[in-house]
Amino acid sequence: MNLSHVLLYAIVPILVVMLAGYISGKKGIFSGDDAKKFNKVVLDYALPAALFVSIVQATREDLVKDIKLTLVATIGIMACFMLVYFVFRMFKKNTGADAAVSALISGSPTIGFLGFAVLEPIFGTSPSVALVVAIVGIVVNAIGIPVGLSLMNASLEKQNPGSGSKESAWKPVLHALEQPVAWAPILAVILVVCGLKWPDWASPSFDLIAKANASMAVFSAGITLAAIKISINWQAILGSIMKMIVMPAVVLAIGLFAHMDPLNLKMLIVAAALPPAFSGIIIADEYNTYVATGTSSLTLSVILFIGFCPLWIWLTDVAINMF
Repeated sequence: MNLSHVLLYAIVPILVVMLAGYISGKKGIFSGDDAKKFNKVVLDYALPAALFVSIVQATREDLVKDIKLTLVATIGIMACFMLVYFVFRMFKKNTGADAAVSALISGSPTIGFLGFAVLEPIFGTSPSVALVVAIVGIVVNAIGIPVGLSLMNASLEKQNPGSGSKESAWKPVLHALEQPVAWAPILAVILVVCGLKWPDWASPSFDLIAKANASMAVFSAGITLAAIKISINWQAILGSIMKMIVMPAVVLAIGLFAHMDPLNLKMLIVAAALPPAFSGIIIADEYNTYVATGTSSLTLSVILFIGFCPLWIWLTDVAINMF
């Protein structure tokens, strides 16, 4: 993979659009509330459309080949998610809720916002790219977020008994699956498995909103960064290390052990090396928990991603050739 291609076609465009959003936020043209509205457009409309249209173009053979991808992504990401939780739980000043937010941020890649924006310029537009984005997105949204919310609510209930309502443990999972970003790719997979051919004439109706996914998501991310105060500390640095180094390394090790398809492995490693999930910041802000440190870790990781993205692509190539 040509380093200049990765930088010019994947990294620089993201930085330019994110900088435009950041400047707009600092100038007051858009606010944090506007960013939340943009995020809703991305997560409820643009991203589900992009995932659905891309996946229905796959074949049953593609899905069978990607079973290892699903298993490696689930085991690798959730193992790192729980590792972040337990590491940050050991800090004396941190509560269980703080550790849960840390896991939701530094233990989850921002696949919904940057997945297509990073992967397509590097690996091209194909059903395989969409499947990686969809699978990692389902792991983050349908598994990671419910687990994180459950850990957070349990901690908050322990700190203030009676302050929270007793809810079914399955409620966060069901709520996550109700979101278009979760059920749209699942529906697309079901259609492919059933052998139902998606008509070519139907795709253009989804393409227009789907094409807004990457640009709007990145622009909104810039506004979000401008709206929150940043303060770098040791926990923010540790969070960045866990996200940008530990997670890709763990996923790479598991992928090599499972003898994954080399192209799928490279795409999954880039997805795992993405900056922390912006959804974690949104949840932190909603619960007023660990906001400053979490945001600082996210910002630092975005900067580090400029170097780590091409580095992990190179390291993955080296590892594949060795093993």
